[in-house]
This record gives sequence, structure tokens and C-alpha cells, in this order.
Amino acid sequence: QVQLEESGGGLVQAGGSLRLACAVSGTIFWFNAVDWYRQAPGNQRELVASGTSGGSANYADSVKGRFTISRDSAKNTVYLQMNSLKPEDTAVYFCHLLKGGVHYWGKGTLVTVSS
Repeated sequence: QVQLEESGGGLVQAGGSLRLACAVSGTIFWFNAVDWYRQAPGNQRELVASGTSGGSANYADSVKGRFTISRDSAKNTVYLQMNSLKPEDTAVYFCHLLKGGVHYWGKGTLVTVSS
């Protein structure tokens, strides 16, 4: 059974940093199969960061230069390093895995950035 579990969210002041982790169990995956999304209150879920098949990454314009997605294959975990956080980064962050045509989601972790 494929499961995704996010961790690392919390309350941080503007300008601070957090590192989110997405632990994947029940399957192995390619780097480009896991993405990070976020959803702020009243907003649609948006794609924040995704790995590519070449090992690089794509980012939403709003987070470019501040967020970095990475993977620890030995731990089957994908990370989202978030620096220079802004109040508008406040949201629930979800990791997402697409494998075999099936979409898997974690339950999310809340990030709150105070001004």
C-alpha cells in the first residue's frame, strides 16, 4: 500500500526557513514522480515544485530562488527546503506521487509564516 507522510511544518517568522519531508512507503519512485503542492485558505491547490527526469527541478515563479526540492533515495524521502519565507507562503503543503496512472497524496503539513 502506497503511503505518503509529510512532516516539518510549523510556525516561522518571515525570512525564516523550514524543511519539509515527504516519506514514501509501499513503493519506490523516480525523482520526477513526486511533487510538492500547497493550498492556502480559499485558494486552489497549486504546484510548488517538481523533480524532472534529468534530476533537475521546476518551481512555481513565486518560490523560485527560495525553495529547493531534493530526494534521499536511501530514505525514500523527498524534501522541500524553504528559505526566505514570506507570509504569502502560508498554506498546507502536500506531497503528491503519480505512479502507474494513480495519484497518491499525503495528508499535508501546515506552514504558517508570520509577518
